[in-house]
Amino acid sequence: MDDRSLLGVVRAVIGDAAVEDDCAVLPCGDWCLVLTTDMLHATTDFPEDMTDWQRGWMAGAVTLSDVASMGAEPVALLLAAGLDDPNRLGEITRGAADCCARHGGRLVGGDIDRHDELTLVSTALGRVEPANLVRRRGARPGDLVCVTGTPGRAEAGLHGYAGHRLALLEPQPRVAEGRTLGRAGATAMMDLSDGLALSLYDLAAVNACGFSLSAAALPRPSGVPEPQATELALYGGGDFELLFCCPPGTLPVSGVGATPIGTVTSGAGRVLLDGAPVERRGYEHRW
Repeated sequence: MDDRSLLGVVRAVIGDAAVEDDCAVLPCGDWCLVLTTDMLHATTDFPEDMTDWQRGWMAGAVTLSDVASMGAEPVALLLAAGLDDPNRLGEITRGAADCCARHGGRLVGGDIDRHDELTLVSTALGRVEPANLVRRRGARPGDLVCVTGTPGRAEAGLHGYAGHRLALLEPQPRVAEGRTLGRAGATAMMDLSDGLALSLYDLAAVNACGFSLSAAALPRPSGVPEPQATELALYGGGDFELLFCCPPGTLPVSGVGATPIGTVTSGAGRVLLDGAPVERRGYEHRW
């Protein structure tokens, strides 16, 4: 069983719509509030050579990336730390605060507890004008499907490609890009932390659509030989880039480095690369 299968348990309690997006959405006057939370563990999420400052940074970045995917601006971040060593708290807190200072929002509090394994839980609050809110649902056949940056860089760093190591250790959530794409008319969006292929299947599931990708258009991590470069670009996790759809003619968008990699199709649930099915896999928690 994987984490996506377990979402069925949650759906039975709070409904399908509540688990469709990267964030929960609450109307609030002239704004929509978006809320999201993430949990990171030492053994599954933090490379051993990470500093505690980088661990705190990543805890902030993974959650701000979800806010970015809704076209929202971060307002506040909460950080709960389950500590195996209390001396680690200072650098972890500074890393999360620095991530907020760089990308938006403010670290405003959290919780501290003892834990046998370092565990960080970050919760973010963001806001967005209703007209600029972007959900996963909204892709239309004929739209372009696009990515910011280069998927696969974090995984390339994990595999020892030195030029990509910082992408793994200090990921940059695309908050400014998400805001800009919301204003520019993106029709659907989500973040890529679980890998491009798995994210495409997630997007297809809520839109009853499919995607036809061009291998020639797919950005790949530089310095990685084929076929590994394509493998990492499609299936590597840990990239806090954005996957989005938009009408033809939308790109280029000033301030957003994005690449169109294909089109949205009416073939529900099908993800194709040069006409061949793309395997449905990526980063998942399994039991």
